Amino acid sequence: MDPMSLSTLLICFGGGVVGAALGGLFSFVICGLAVLVGCVVIMSGGSEFILLQVGLGPIFGPHVGGFTAGVVAVTYAAGVKKNLASATGKDILSPLVDTSWDVLIVGGVAAVIAHLLLQVLAQIPVINTFDIIALNVAIMAIAARALFNQEMPFGNLDSIKKNGLLGTDKGALSWVPWAAAPSKLITIGLGVGLLSGGLAMGVKEAMVASGTYANPGGPVVPVIICWSLAAISLIALELGTGEIQKFPVWHCQSILSAIAFLTFDSILIAGVVGILAALLQELMARLFWNHGSNHIDPPACAIAVGTFIINMVSKVV
Repeated sequence: MDPMSLSTLLICFGGGVVGAALGGLFSFVICGLAVLVGCVVIMSGGSEFILLQVGLGPIFGPHVGGFTAGVVAVTYAAGVKKNLASATGKDILSPLVDTSWDVLIVGGVAAVIAHLLLQVLAQIPVINTFDIIALNVAIMAIAARALFNQEMPFGNLDSIKKNGLLGTDKGALSWVPWAAAPSKLITIGLGVGLLSGGLAMGVKEAMVASGTYANPGGPVVPVIICWSLAAISLIALELGTGEIQKFPVWHCQSILSAIAFLTFDSILIAGVVGILAALLQELMARLFWNHGSNHIDPPACAIAVGTFIINMVSKVV
């Protein structure tokens, strides 16, 4: 697909409208399903279209309809239209189809803007050593916070003054509070890091042996396959209640650990990076989510920064 063609932009707009109607998290789960299907297709010797154009591209990637459209639209619904039942721009669980038509249009427009922004980010030296899809997700959410809520990236100044920038008010402000304790972050991060590194190792070996690793999109599969499983698993957050909803959010650790293994060829390093990724994700939550009025995604922020760090370290070791 030509990224700048009218057809691509129209498809991107449509995906953004649908993503907003579904809500941020449910659209992300569908994005994860598309990525997993795309990985399987490539591993079977098929086309890269589903992976690169649907799951990670302009049709329904996380930076467009597959997450960001819902985030920007819910910020608009809560901050401007004030027609969201939950009344909070942090609500990425609720579908937005019951708000108003213009909320859905905002989702479509946001998807097109994010798609165009991605083309720009890819051309900027240094910036393009970040994960630019994740960076795009973060930039769009920060822009939505500023535009629709007139709030700085770090959030409400009164909350920051009262609780400290990294404070959580004894967990009352915490993002995913059931997994925020350092002991849990370290343990979960290690487990995910080892799992994702091992999956990346096995998938790459299998693809090299079968010849599919050389296919277009082939090298992306070991990087993203565990991420897709983690994204799909978040349906528990979407549909669960009470104790059932207390689910880990682990796609950040998944992708950074896979990148670390593929960069340094070490399962041990993948495990260590899993721990660091979990801690970085919590830091991003405390910086951008806890005091804010909308959802600036901690995993996306951590993936963007973590990828940059891995790329920089790989150049000096």
